[in-house]
Amino acid sequence: MASKTSASGNRLIANNKKAYFDYFIEEKYEAGIELVGTEVKSVSSIKESYIKIENGEVYVLGMNITPYEKGNIFNKDPLRPKKLLLHKNQINKLTGELTIKGYTLVPLQVYLKEGKVKMEIG
Repeated sequence: MASKTSASGNRLIANNKKAYFDYFIEEKYEAGIELVGTEVKSVSSIKESYIKIENGEVYVLGMNITPYEKGNIFNKDPLRPKKLLLHKNQINKLTGELTIKGYTLVPLQVYLKEGKVKMEIG
């Protein structure tokens, strides 16, 4: 898995270039991803993933995390929904924009920032 370091010092893990082609990105948010066990070692693809808000919580669905070879029994389902960590006021704002304006939330990139996996959504 190759990764690039950006000017801000973040290490890029996965990028969704298609999102910039298919959608007009009006706002961007940085969210933490709730990963378990060996998932941190094998984040791979976000191209087919999308974001959904349910019961005041934000989830990314369809994000592929290939099972870690040495993870044995600790590996989780590669396509399980992963919770995104945002502030409550950000979630409320996004919920309002999704319902009133008919916006769509898409993942833009996944990167490492200060040793934590983050996702940029738009």
